[in-house]
Amino acid sequence: MTKIGFIGLGAMGKPMAHNLFRADFPLTLLTRTRSKAEDLIQQGAKWADTPQEVAENSDVVITMLPDTPDVEQVITGKDGVFAGARPGSLLIDMSTISPIAARVLAQKAEELGIDMLDAPVSGGEVGAKNATLSIMVGGKEAVFQRALPIFQAMGTTILHIGESGAGQVCKACNQIVTSIHLAATSEALVFAKKAGVDPARVRQALLGGSARSAILENHGQRMLDRNFTPGFRTILHHKDLEIVLSTAKSLGLPLLTTAQVHQLQTACLAAGLGDLDISSLILMIENLAGPGQE
Repeated sequence: MTKIGFIGLGAMGKPMAHNLFRADFPLTLLTRTRSKAEDLIQQGAKWADTPQEVAENSDVVITMLPDTPDVEQVITGKDGVFAGARPGSLLIDMSTISPIAARVLAQKAEELGIDMLDAPVSGGEVGAKNATLSIMVGGKEAVFQRALPIFQAMGTTILHIGESGAGQVCKACNQIVTSIHLAATSEALVFAKKAGVDPARVRQALLGGSARSAILENHGQRMLDRNFTPGFRTILHHKDLEIVLSTAKSLGLPLLTTAQVHQLQTACLAAGLGDLDISSLILMIENLAGPGQE
């Protein structure tokens, strides 16, 4: 079997690594806190002390890290993946990072004879645990086909979007739509309550019409249940929108609605809501609506 190195065992990365292990891929692991890897190590996975060591012991290295600087440091830094990867090996970055940075890293990988894919995911912690992630892939078609069995262990909707960086562009589009739907769902439910109508019944009616969305279905229910246990934290979604807006700026493209939602999330972070689920955006909308909306 293909030997896989997996770097980053956070809320998404750890269940993704578990699913690869269940699919019988030999794993070498690295994360900031070794205790997060102990259960897999006890089952037979290996531990490495540096990204270089991960790469030296793997045919394929997967990174699942919080932000662009983390990915750049792990891949190109001292004792990084590039220092240990052999020509012909494969690097798959499944983090959500800048499309521009993804293209730069892919170019550096090609110069070293290393194949690289950018393959960000959508589906949250539930999708990671259930191996039902949507995986959006940028890179060469032949390399995508090589990686397909690996992706199939972690997701169900797996699409090759285009050349390097295209996966990250697709993820940015996903976050644009997600953020706007979150704000719209929050405003609709608060509007209903302010007008004296049961928000739960309103949501049920909307799910039967053209306003239906995965956000209204899943996060709308979270809002009604006041369940803000993080599936995907607001602080990470806020970071993703920063990537979207920064990339849009480089393209000379105004994203007015996305920028407004980003500012609402900035207010959420200032209010101490950053570690709550993204559905907690409704708390800020309620706060703006005045007393009696909780």
